[in-house]
Amino acid sequence: MARYIGPKSKIARKFRDPIYGPDKYLEKKNYPPGQHGINKKRGAGKLSEYGLQLQEKQKAKYTYGILEKQFKNIYRKASAKKGVTGEILLQLIESRLDNIVYRLGIAPTRAAARQLVTHKHIVVNEKVINIPSYTLKVGDIVGVRERSKALETIQESLSRHSASRYPWLEWDSNSMAGKYMMIPERDMIPENIQEQLIVELYSK
Repeated sequence: MARYIGPKSKIARKFRDPIYGPDKYLEKKNYPPGQHGINKKRGAGKLSEYGLQLQEKQKAKYTYGILEKQFKNIYRKASAKKGVTGEILLQLIESRLDNIVYRLGIAPTRAAARQLVTHKHIVVNEKVINIPSYTLKVGDIVGVRERSKALETIQESLSRHSASRYPWLEWDSNSMAGKYMMIPERDMIPENIQEQLIVELYSK
């Protein structure tokens, strides 16, 4: 299955959650799209336990832009580590290069961040890395390649980015680079995902 590139509001309505950011259309129509969407708004067609678990996994995949095979591999890595599997799963996803580029504000969306990475505009520890799924380690420095610093899309994204940074990242506007300071605790990750449901789904 290829990555979804269709209307984002349609997916946000599917999960009834602004997974791509503030969505005025979702606020007006906070029920699933399609012919029977309004019926679900009234309480019809409640999901089974399996359905809820599957929906949560799908929401996580759409939120982070990860394909099924990639997501399953990340889960396997998380389940092999000591600790709370669901929390480790999100931590591994958060440590992906495309996500960090997005979190630092270098790109306005994760999709745009993946594009910057694949087009070789991003460096890690001063080395060009063009793999969006590249996993960062604590202490790694993620920055904009020297010849790419004047790109309009990067400049606009950084100008709109909030001054308040995520506590596990440190940004230096002069060098246009950020440091991955620490692995984020679950309460630091703002995404509205019930990771335990995903763990329950894969545990069956």
